[in-house]
Parts: sequence; C-alpha cells; structure tokens
Amino acid sequence: MTELLTAAQMRAVEAAAIASGEVTGLELMERAGRGVVEAIFEDWPELRATSHRAVVLCGPGNNGGDGFVVARLLQEWGWEVEVFLYGDPEKMPPDARVNYERWVGMGEVVPLENYGALPVVGNNAALGPMPPYDPLVVDAVFGIGCVRPTEGQLAEVLDHVNHIAQYERTKVVAIDLPSGLCSDSGSGIGETAGANLTVTFHRQKVGQWLGDGPIHCGRLRVCDIGLASFRVKGVAEDGTEVLERLRDGEELEDADWRILKGGVRLVNRPRLPWKWSQGHKYSHGHALILSGPSGRGGAARLAARGSLRIGAGVVTVGCPPDAIPEHAARLDAVMLRGVADGEALAGVLEDWRINALCVGPGLGVGDREAGLVGVALGSRGEPRPTGPVGRGSLRLVLDADALTILSHHADLFAALHDGCVLTPHAGEFARLFPDIAEKLAAPATKGPAYSKVDATREAAKQAGCVVLYKGPDTVIADPTGHCAINSAHYHRAAPWLATAGSGDVLAGFITGLMARGSSPFDAACTGAWLHVECALSFGPGLIAEDLPEELPKVFRALGL
Repeated sequence: MTELLTAAQMRAVEAAAIASGEVTGLELMERAGRGVVEAIFEDWPELRATSHRAVVLCGPGNNGGDGFVVARLLQEWGWEVEVFLYGDPEKMPPDARVNYERWVGMGEVVPLENYGALPVVGNNAALGPMPPYDPLVVDAVFGIGCVRPTEGQLAEVLDHVNHIAQYERTKVVAIDLPSGLCSDSGSGIGETAGANLTVTFHRQKVGQWLGDGPIHCGRLRVCDIGLASFRVKGVAEDGTEVLERLRDGEELEDADWRILKGGVRLVNRPRLPWKWSQGHKYSHGHALILSGPSGRGGAARLAARGSLRIGAGVVTVGCPPDAIPEHAARLDAVMLRGVADGEALAGVLEDWRINALCVGPGLGVGDREAGLVGVALGSRGEPRPTGPVGRGSLRLVLDADALTILSHHADLFAALHDGCVLTPHAGEFARLFPDIAEKLAAPATKGPAYSKVDATREAAKQAGCVVLYKGPDTVIADPTGHCAINSAHYHRAAPWLATAGSGDVLAGFITGLMARGSSPFDAACTGAWLHVECALSFGPGLIAEDLPEELPKVFRALGL
C-alpha cells in the first residue's frame, strides 16, 4: 500500500526534515521547483525542445515560492515568462520571499487583480487577457494550503484556469494541488482551478484521490524532494503527528502493509494474506450465500461465483426451497441448501465448516429476510475450529437488502460486531448513517473539509465493524481507525465497472477472501482492489458476469 498524507501530515514531515538539519526550507523549495519543470518536460517533451510562453500564478505562501522557482528556471531555459501574484509580498514566508526577490531581479511581478477583466458569462468566466492558447499556465496560488473559500477576482481567475485546462493546446500544471481544492477531502472550497498535470511532493495527498480531486488534478506525478527518510506513524493524543525515520534503505513499500492508525493508505497491489496450498476443499473455507425468492436469485449467484473464483473451497447458496430448481439450472460447482426462514438458517449454520456468510444481494426486505439477518448476526457462538486458513468465528458480509433491513431495525444494527463488513453505496450509506451523510454532503466552507475518509471512519466506529463505502473513491475503515482508499481513478479508471450486479460480485469476493482466512478489513481492501483489477483487465463492454471469470487472468498476472 502507498501512504497518503493530509496537509498537516505533509507539513509535519517537512518540519521534521528541516529540524533534523538534513535540509533547509530553501533547498526543499528549489527541489520542488526543479521537480515541476522536469515533470513538465517529461510529460510534454516538445516543450523542452524550444522556448515558449508561460504564465505563472503565484500565491502568498510557500506554494507561491515554488512558483517563483519554476518561473526563474523556465526563463533561464529561454522561455518568456509572465508572473502574477495574489497577496502582499511583504507577508510572504521567509523562503518564499527569498524566491520572490530572486525573480524580481529577473522579471516583473504583476498583481493578480491586473490579470485582466474576466466578465462572468452564466457560471463560466470568459477567457482572460492572455491568448487562449498559451502553451503553459502554472498554478502556484495555494497548493495544499487552501483553507478559506475563494472569492471575487481570485475565484474568477481560478474558474478561468479550470476552463482553459480543457483546451488541447493549453497545458495547465498545478503545483502540489489545484488551487481551491481541499487537500484532505477532494472538495472544492469555492471556485477551484483545474489542471492537465498535477505535480505533488514526497507523497500523494488524500484529497487527490477523493471526491472531485482526480477530476481537477488531471494526471498526477509525485516528485521526490528528499524527504523519504520520514513518514507519519500516527497521531498523538494531543492531535499532533507522530513521525518516525525509516531504516537506511527501507522503502515504504517494504514496510508492514497494515494501515497505521491515523494514517490513510492507497490500496495498490495488496499482499494476499493466503497462498495456494495443499489440502481439501473445506480447508480453504466454506462460504454460504443467502438468496432471495425465485426470480430474484441472480444477485446471489453472482456473489457465489465471485466467492468461488476468488478461492473459497466450497460455496453454498441458501435459498427458499422453491427457488432451488432455478439455481440448479444455473449453477454447477456451487452447492444448494433450502433455507426457508431463520430457523432453517440456524440449522444450516450448525455445520461448523461454514465460516463466511454473505447476506443481502437480491434477498428482499420482508419479515422473513429480517429474521435471516437476525440469525446471521447472532450466529457467532463458539469459535469455529481453526484450520490451515486461520478461521475462527463466522464472518459476515452485509450488502444491498441487508443494509436496508439494518437501517429499519435498530436492534439488528446494534447486533453488528467486528466480524462484519458493510458494503454500502452512497444511498445505502445515507440510510444507515443519516447524520454522517448529511455532514459529508454539506458544501465545504473551510479547510480541512469533512471528507469521505472522515465519514467512513465515523461510520465504522458507530457500527462497530468494517465499513466499505463504495464509489470510484471507495473508502474502507475499521472501528479502530485503520483506513484505506481503493481508487478507480487516473491509470486505474474503469467507468465500465458501473454496471448492474458488479456490487454483488464484490460482496462475493470479500466473502470468499474471509472464507480463506482474511480478516474483514484485509478482505475488504483486497476484494475491492481485485474488483477494479478485473474490470481493467476485461475493459469496456464488461458486465457483472465477466468479473469472476477474469480473476484467473488477474491472478496469473500477479504471479499466483
């Protein structure tokens, strides 16, 4: 997994590096500016070959200082550079002020209010004073430092930058983060600039993977500025960041993949906690998938197929007795059991070999189904025998209709435990956690804004179990604060995954991984990552039935 940082964590890492004496703030600023120029030339090699024109928009903080370094380096390369400044140079931080003075010795600094009249047409600012096809615009106004809404002339300029980023002949580069975007939530705080390329430093930021962040960032590059010997370990009781030095030569990717409390990680090729091993089918776990009535069994079959493909040794669909013929006509390797009601389910669960249960896909929301959820949640009992896959008490995935049932029955919600995984989409999340959803939906008025990470962590703590909040920016959290983002953005964008039944397959993936012995949190992270990987492997035209069948190809690519 890759560590993601909030704005406060990034500042703490920089401050620790400077305090150690290993580097100065000026050196970090110079490295940042050079990294941006190198990224520009790597992404657009044609800009390296000859001189061009650039407009650099600088802000009043250290992000603006980075912008002055970029302006100086581009001019030294032979470019024509025009610099605009938002704010009072007398109030700039010391390092940014030094680079401001260096630029003043080379070129003019124009106040941002003289950027040009930008008459508002509807909600869009018209193109400003520069030609609409300037080869390069550099946004160095706020970076990760936006904490107040952008207003007035500044808002018009940022809206202008957002629109010119859409012109094929105009290249917009954001330093660290498009201005106006909250680095912790991906929410816009007022008008927000857009970019074709965002160059960030040391580590990616949480907001670059959440909400509107990926839309505004364009392509994302990480520039190493020599801070790799520090990382955020957690948060102290007083809220300050706790840092640790990595051992010489140790890279973050080689560290424990488990998420540190207080930190957020991006799921990227997680380590599977199980290996293919010798044994019989029951030593690889037995997953039970509950189904709804006849005519509504497709979702359960998708989940069952996903559970079987991902590695569960045995998968059984439990359904009303009159639905058995329908399932039998469509399933071969998956076994069937009649489950008429909660009493029948209790009898089925007396089989100690069943160690993972999926409840919800196509289930229904009536009294029978509420009874099934109640029995499932009360079925922990004595720990089940621990075999080669390390299974203990029965673990549950609650999805779809089961989530609706939980939202209607406070006693069932109260019965949730740490062996459960909830997998809501936005609508289901709002029904389960209305107060949290309301906070998340509120417009951002200051930074850091309340984020999907905050919401999922709060929901997991409230529910007492793992919550996987679906979306292109899926967030997974457990009650202790461990948190990860599984993103389908940038190079992992898979919009064709938005198809009926894909969530049922994900529920099956997670159930199968828990049957194999994964913890609920690890199963949710791994299942979500493989879900996107299967979609990427298949490509456009995907339907839900294709996802489980793509798993063998994905496993081979992973060397399994």
